[in-house]
Amino acid sequence: MTIEIEAMSRALELAREAAADGEVPVGAVVVDPATGQIVGEGANRPVGTHDPSAHAEIIALRAAAAKLGNYRLTGLDLYVTLEPCAMCAGAISFARISRLVFAAQDVKGGAVMNGGRFFEQPTCHWRPEWRQDPLHDAEAGDLLRSFFRNRRG
Repeated sequence: MTIEIEAMSRALELAREAAADGEVPVGAVVVDPATGQIVGEGANRPVGTHDPSAHAEIIALRAAAAKLGNYRLTGLDLYVTLEPCAMCAGAISFARISRLVFAAQDVKGGAVMNGGRFFEQPTCHWRPEWRQDPLHDAEAGDLLRSFFRNRRG
């Protein structure tokens, strides 16, 4: 299994854990592409932690920064199951993530392909390489649709 498939599979597993806890199912992992090691991971936790900033990406970035002893995560990749929002895109930029890969687009709240397109703004000082992962798009999207369908009854 390639590191990309392994990383996104772990992110999807974290998203399923978030859903089981009543959180929006989003998972994220930070990977060192030189070693293939996951150095940080996170699942959405704003409801359980009473913290609006506890998005999966933020938690994964914090974990990686703590593990490496540096808030700059240059040379690392971030895999996330959903297109990051503006807050998370800002954190990704400040962390200096080298590459972002996300599974499902978020046409309502995303800020990479959709919305404000954060990385295209002149005020953005660091722009990671990014791409959508078509291999896991349907699985991540189905997980989100199922979660919200079950919540609505």
